[in-house]
Amino acid sequence: MTVAEPEPAEYVKICDVYGAGYFYIPGTETCLRIGGYVRYDASAGQEGSFTGRGTTDVMDGDSQRSWSKRARFALKTWTGQETELGTLKTYTETRFDFLNGATDINAHFAWIQLGGLRIGADESAFDTFTGYAGAVINDTIVPYGGFDTNLISYTFDAGNGFSAIVSFEEGNSYAGYNFAGSELIDSYMPHVVGGVKWTQGWGGISGVVAYNSNWEEWAGKVRLDVNVNDAFSLFVMGGYGTDDNAPRNFYKVWGGNWAVWGGGTYKFNEKTSFNLQVSYDEAKEFGLAANVAYTIVPGFSVITELDWAHNDHDNNGYNWTGIPDGKKNALGGFVRFQRDF
Repeated sequence: MTVAEPEPAEYVKICDVYGAGYFYIPGTETCLRIGGYVRYDASAGQEGSFTGRGTTDVMDGDSQRSWSKRARFALKTWTGQETELGTLKTYTETRFDFLNGATDINAHFAWIQLGGLRIGADESAFDTFTGYAGAVINDTIVPYGGFDTNLISYTFDAGNGFSAIVSFEEGNSYAGYNFAGSELIDSYMPHVVGGVKWTQGWGGISGVVAYNSNWEEWAGKVRLDVNVNDAFSLFVMGGYGTDDNAPRNFYKVWGGNWAVWGGGTYKFNEKTSFNLQVSYDEAKEFGLAANVAYTIVPGFSVITELDWAHNDHDNNGYNWTGIPDGKKNALGGFVRFQRDF
């Protein structure tokens, strides 16, 4: 009787080309990293804030406010492989949310990148290339972009701090940007974004311009970042857009033609930082958000944030945060626990 020899064990081999956490997929030259986070948010706030939620008393039918609770599991994957045309990468992020009793699954990112060419589901270059709007969580009290989109983009990196991008984008079907409905492209003409950036040790300056093909509107933003020292950093960003056909749209989401955002981060130590953002637009809408982020142990953090939304005009049902008619302020806040892995 002949006994077959066992197959040799093929152990996982570490890949350190793209950073920590990567390993070679057995039998291939592709490096893979798997990660993600588990998050729990608990928030409360007045009507018109981004926190809390409106409810109805089950006994007497009165309108009232309650906690908003969200638990999320986000699964992320990264791959990398060197080719004759440059580094071939992929990135995916799938979010599983349990929000106020309802479950939702969102394939938030799913893109392929070869060299500077990126194709797939991403967030708009109008928002990512300039670096969002600070380190607070509710950074869209005065909004600055429409985010989720399918795109085809190309980024040129000169290697000396200068980079540039062009992005052809689909938009998305979320109602709310123009208070009329979808911002998904309505023809074969895509939305178009272009941008340039210069970064150095002191900080950087960046700018983006976008064309909304649905409404034939333009918008642009310029941002300045300054690293005061190792612990303290500041930013200011200004936006301007046309609004002849759509007062708010996928790129010019703020009220009026112009808006400004500013703020900074101060790191008290390796575990604790304070983040602040203020924002204002031509429609006299003001936002203030501040938080303290604390790392309990490596990979586990807690953030407590306070947010204030204000407008100085009659709402007439037409304001971003949803402050009710007859009121001008909405205060809210929340606490977030997050385990990254």
